[in-house]
Amino acid sequence: MYRINENYLKLPGSYLFSTIGKKVSAFSAANPDKRIIRLGIGDVTQPLPGAVVEALHRAVDEMADADTFHGYAPDLGYEFLRKAIAENDFQARGCAVEPDEIFVSDGAKSDSANIQEIFAADSKIAVCDPVYPVYVDSNVMAGRTGSYDKESEVWSDVIYMPCTAENGFVPELPEKTPDLIYLCFPNNPTGCTVTKDQLQVWVDYANRVGAVIIFDAAYEAYISQEDVPHSIYECEGARGCAIELRSFSKNAGFTGLRLAYTVVPKDMVCGGVSLHSLWARRHGTKYNGAPYIVQRAGEAVYSEEGKAQIRSMVDRYMKNARYILEGLKSAGYEVYGGVNSPYVWMKTPGQMGSWEFFDYLLERANVVGTPGAGFGPSGEGYFRLTAFGSYENTVEAVERIKEI
Repeated sequence: MYRINENYLKLPGSYLFSTIGKKVSAFSAANPDKRIIRLGIGDVTQPLPGAVVEALHRAVDEMADADTFHGYAPDLGYEFLRKAIAENDFQARGCAVEPDEIFVSDGAKSDSANIQEIFAADSKIAVCDPVYPVYVDSNVMAGRTGSYDKESEVWSDVIYMPCTAENGFVPELPEKTPDLIYLCFPNNPTGCTVTKDQLQVWVDYANRVGAVIIFDAAYEAYISQEDVPHSIYECEGARGCAIELRSFSKNAGFTGLRLAYTVVPKDMVCGGVSLHSLWARRHGTKYNGAPYIVQRAGEAVYSEEGKAQIRSMVDRYMKNARYILEGLKSAGYEVYGGVNSPYVWMKTPGQMGSWEFFDYLLERANVVGTPGAGFGPSGEGYFRLTAFGSYENTVEAVERIKEI
């Protein structure tokens, strides 16, 4: 008789954003006259840049001609895209990353969930708290996290690194030694960042204890301050201990197209085995590659027109972030982020819990955000708002929140 993977049964409730979606749908059904403004899920709203759209059209035309038709993509991704990524995202910043160390995929979410497969089942993981839920949930599914305590909402075998107002939302080196360290900067959900010197401390630590850093840089395009690194490979020694995840979703609006990549340097070797070769084997076995059309669209992101259009898109979202940050601050709320990130992290008023504030905001202001508790125990008492809406909706949402 077949058996199921019982680790899935350990997962508490449904995925965070699925729960939010159900709550909002129920409210809408009961209140059809209410206009809801959604500042919860980090989905972009601006149309694709013109250079990207033109590249898509050209690629579609190629697919209609037998002489230029493309079938399965190469395992790692097309050379034209990997070369553009290496030159623009890394080499231009002095980072030694080669095209054949880049693995093109359909999403950083997928890669952040799947990367754990190449590591031992008993690997100890360390995560920032609060944190993007996929890091923990994917390790729950793999059986690494131990048992779940419903009261404290922590996993027994997970090393939590609290990121709070007291430490500037920057994690401190853990007392217990992890094997895998998940870092995300600019951070989702807090919107906060680390300086290059602060990140260097983590690289030095990982090399010293023999740990791997899985560095999620999905929001790199939103960095505006000069002392904030865009890549972990700006740090000395990172090629020997760090895997970096990047996405085209938040910078170029590809949430509906699906395109991302992961960098696994060839310097990373464990017991004589190359992590690069392991990820290549996994990639080739379980993935058929991002579509040619989408990869051509990704290439257009690095054209001069594409860069200018994407900068304009990012600026629009950051205009929203500034409005949220300044508007809520002027109303007396305690707020963070919103400078190098499209997320604003706010303290819930009084002693109100995160989910309690979610319901209150939905019912009283008809505004949707994301409860901080959904990102981990240290997120309780906080709330995330996204700048990915339209400017008009952002202004109205902030005014509604200020009124209540």
